[in-house]
Amino acid sequence: MSTAPDLAPRATAWSAALHAEVQQFYAHQMQLLDLGEARSWATTFTEDATFAVPTLPEPVRGRAGLAAATTRSHAELAAAGQRHRHFLGMLDVRPRPDGATDVRSYAIVYVSDVGGGSRVHRVCVCEDVLVRDEDGGLKVAARTVTRDDLA
Repeated sequence: MSTAPDLAPRATAWSAALHAEVQQFYAHQMQLLDLGEARSWATTFTEDATFAVPTLPEPVRGRAGLAAATTRSHAELAAAGQRHRHFLGMLDVRPRPDGATDVRSYAIVYVSDVGGGSRVHRVCVCEDVLVRDEDGGLKVAARTVTRDDLA
């Protein structure tokens, strides 16, 4: 049995405009994350969003939980004299008939020692469900991250 995602085209129309909007959303979101702007970063998620990563026993839920986890992680990095930079690429943007958008991307996390070198920290797959907020902007409703180095 294959675990590869179904990459066949879907009936719902893809557009260059949506792809560009999603790409800009991630560029802004990752900048906020890497700058340690935890509260602003958390607002890029829905109020009840879930964020599942293999390093935690259960998903982080809601904006308050996301902001707290990000604040803690950023403080730990600063104490260790490190910075992270997240790069999301190879975005596969798939609009759903219900108005949500599925996005699968590759995430590379770089770690830099302040005053030292940089290296790849992790290579991951990020799978998001994006929805529109009341103003028409994008928000992450659910994020699942898997790491290439874990079985």
